[in-house]
Amino acid sequence: MAAYAVCVRDERVLLARWVPREGAPQWTLPGGGMEHGEDPYDTVLREVTEETGYRIEVTNLLGVDSQRATLPRRRLRGPVDLHRVRLVYEGRVAGGELRDEVGGSTDMAAWHDLDKVSALDRIGLVDTALRMWRERPVTGRLVAES
Repeated sequence: MAAYAVCVRDERVLLARWVPREGAPQWTLPGGGMEHGEDPYDTVLREVTEETGYRIEVTNLLGVDSQRATLPRRRLRGPVDLHRVRLVYEGRVAGGELRDEVGGSTDMAAWHDLDKVSALDRIGLVDTALRMWRERPVTGRLVAES
């Protein structure tokens, strides 16, 4: 379980650059995994502050992104059946100052023009969440594009 925020201001979206253990960095939404016993609402507030320096106000629950994948694992005897559930909130910056995270899963935070996001090296959640932000699905679930 994880919680992420879509923060849009002046036609720009706030993104954090995720640094995987292997591979090249990619842009993502600020957010991340819930700690045991933590409410997702509190998770998104904490994660956005950790990764960007901003304090946000949650203004809306945009939706839920649920993915299932089989991943190979070197240390385990076989593949792992992974199920990700990511809550996507809309947020508004309420305080703080933009800064980069040090020693975490991201190394940079920045505002990006909405019309230039498609040119960024980014994870799929960015596109999914921006689509939720634009479409505002009543059920919180996007209908598959045809």
